[in-house]
Amino acid sequence: MAETATKPNGSNGAHVTAKFDAVVVGAGVAGLYQLYRLREQGLKVRAIDAGAGVGGTWYWNRYPGARFDSESHIYQYLFSEELYKGWSWSEKFPGQPEIERWLNYIADRLDLRKDIQFGTIVKSAHFNEATQRWLVTTDKGDVIDTQFLITCCGMLSAPHVSFPGQETFKGQLFHTARWPKEPVEFGGKRVGVIGNGATGIQVIQTIAGEVGHLKVFVRTPQYMIPMKNPKYSEEDAEAYKSKFQHLTERLPHTFTGFEYDFEHAWAGLTPERRREVIEDCWNDGSLKLWISSFAELFFDPEVNAEISGFVREKMRERLKDPKLCDALIPADYGFGTHRVPLEQNFLEAFHRPNVEIVSVKANPIERVTPTGIQTADGTIHELDVIVLATGFDAGTGALTRIDIRGRDGRSLKEDWSKDIRTTMGLQVHGYPNLFTTAVPLAPSAALCNMTTCLQQQVEWIDDCIRFVRTKNLKVVEPTKDAEDGWVAHHDEIANATLIAKTNSWYLGSNVEGKPRRVLSYCGGVGAYRQKCNEVAASGYQGFTMN
Repeated sequence: MAETATKPNGSNGAHVTAKFDAVVVGAGVAGLYQLYRLREQGLKVRAIDAGAGVGGTWYWNRYPGARFDSESHIYQYLFSEELYKGWSWSEKFPGQPEIERWLNYIADRLDLRKDIQFGTIVKSAHFNEATQRWLVTTDKGDVIDTQFLITCCGMLSAPHVSFPGQETFKGQLFHTARWPKEPVEFGGKRVGVIGNGATGIQVIQTIAGEVGHLKVFVRTPQYMIPMKNPKYSEEDAEAYKSKFQHLTERLPHTFTGFEYDFEHAWAGLTPERRREVIEDCWNDGSLKLWISSFAELFFDPEVNAEISGFVREKMRERLKDPKLCDALIPADYGFGTHRVPLEQNFLEAFHRPNVEIVSVKANPIERVTPTGIQTADGTIHELDVIVLATGFDAGTGALTRIDIRGRDGRSLKEDWSKDIRTTMGLQVHGYPNLFTTAVPLAPSAALCNMTTCLQQQVEWIDDCIRFVRTKNLKVVEPTKDAEDGWVAHHDEIANATLIAKTNSWYLGSNVEGKPRRVLSYCGGVGAYRQKCNEVAASGYQGFTMN
């Protein structure tokens, strides 16, 4: 570490074991780039990660079938053409092992490992008003003094939902976000998967042919799009690499940070032409129908109803069985107001004789027993393996699990338990020199190709810290008025969408007691970037520095 001499801290007598200019929490997509950027401007930086290696989401989520649903050629860092062109993907939507290898390539090429402390959990971070610095403690006994604290913990990194009795289960039980590195054997076993969102879909379609018998516990049916995932030849790789300059200019300014964007207005097209656009987007085998067909699907109930009807029609054609259609096709919310998954023969898995649906909407799971899962009607479903694809405490959970305390000892966990507020998803009033990525009220909370949004946030944070240091200042913090203004702006846009009217993790509805607010900024990636740039260009108007 930068310093190892033990010395007392002025505020509480704690003995500091190391001192840095900046501490980055997390070594995933955002954390690796943040470490690189801050180090490049000459700061002494330490990144800390609970994992044994780099990757963040792509280190932990190694469950069967885990893969991109952003195209591989856009889920990349774009700050270096050499770095971009030095890696070739094998297919359009690669799987977790290849993604993890890519992130290790990044860490090696940028020589980042020497400044990362692995296998370490950040337990607390307290702002010391006397020194105007943060005191960070870890489960390894580190007490680190740092001027800046940057959280790169990921927006989907805090696993959510446990059931009474889990500890009594005599078989194997796994949460998809904490999957073991060692292979899990499913052959001939009775397996239960709880959850059928994006993650559950990937698991179910992957293991259905391996298990003895599979029970899928379904609460909320999902709209979905069939993935088309061609392999890439050397020529394909060279073709997408030749677009590097185009991508650097295009991705930061589209609505969701993808290469494609909304190009059609619903009202300006005939019904026949609308259908052509919808079919073309559907046949792309990507998320194009969701985020590049018609923007009106997010705002106009009639447009949403027509596109929803189209997707239901496509799903019915594949399922055929009316009972399966009732169980697996949504009927009470619209397409695109939940996270839309890509799938590969997921629906066909339910035609297999060894796959069974257990509806738990009206008959919820009550507990886990030593032998399986018990539903409210008293039925015990006997199982050998239970897979929890139950989602996350999105956006906030990773930070509220750390004891973060700002001015006057205020607790971020307590503050966010009352009202989820940030300033552009980059800082929080009352927490000086704390910078955040992938937290609420920014596109990176949900509606974005993550690399596009995380790179932008990392660069804004790096520039802001550089500004503070150039001016020989110590502290930067958003004003309450600036935060109030951003929250109001965010809510005005979000509440005009159909997302705000639909229960899902996009509103935190999956976490009991979580304040209700659309987590992601819905004004678009390009518009968000422009607003962030305007703040920086104004000398950080709305932020106090001293």
